[in-house]
Amino acid sequence: MKKAVIFDLDGTLTDSLESIQYSANMAITQFGFAPYEKEQYKYFVGDGAAKLIERCLKGQGDEELKFFDRAFAAYKEIFAEYCMYKVEPYREIRELLRQLKERGLRLAVLSNKPHAETVNVVETLFGKDCFDVIQGQKPEIPRKPSPEGVYCILEKLGLQQSDILYLGDTGTDMQTGKSAGALTVGALWGFRDRKELEEYHADIMIENPLKLLDYIG
Repeated sequence: MKKAVIFDLDGTLTDSLESIQYSANMAITQFGFAPYEKEQYKYFVGDGAAKLIERCLKGQGDEELKFFDRAFAAYKEIFAEYCMYKVEPYREIRELLRQLKERGLRLAVLSNKPHAETVNVVETLFGKDCFDVIQGQKPEIPRKPSPEGVYCILEKLGLQQSDILYLGDTGTDMQTGKSAGALTVGALWGFRDRKELEEYHADIMIENPLKLLDYIG
């Protein structure tokens, strides 16, 4: 039986695309760039805030990367204020978390979202006692797909790779989990599609959150 589940945040626990779209569009339009539609952001997110802004600017033309430092600074300031904008847990997520805790599993979040905003979102939506570890992007820990974030969580929980299941919605998440030696589960309700999760060799794919319970053991 698995002893813990590590969750990605955006596109796995929460539908947060509008908060990211709103903040990034506010940042780039300050410099005269056209805003992006919500669907476009599904393919901009997943690799951290810096990569998000880089993709936004490259979408306007490679030469626009000269605005990166200013646009990134603007985004961080805006997102710190609007990280909860229209963010909601996906259907069945609260019930999944309740049942996992009832079974005695440890729960953790690993996100490429900045750490302060990760903690804010998770504790606002799920309370301060739901997750044993909440870990967003920190300068001292390489961002996903590096497995270092998983190793840090395992150390805090006192567990081994074989004890955990890793749930995420992107190829980056599947790379992270596999590099760390975890059983990887692709969330088909998230930002990316089945094809991407297959390309990154998800061990399991599930259509809805409660199906995860079938694989806990």
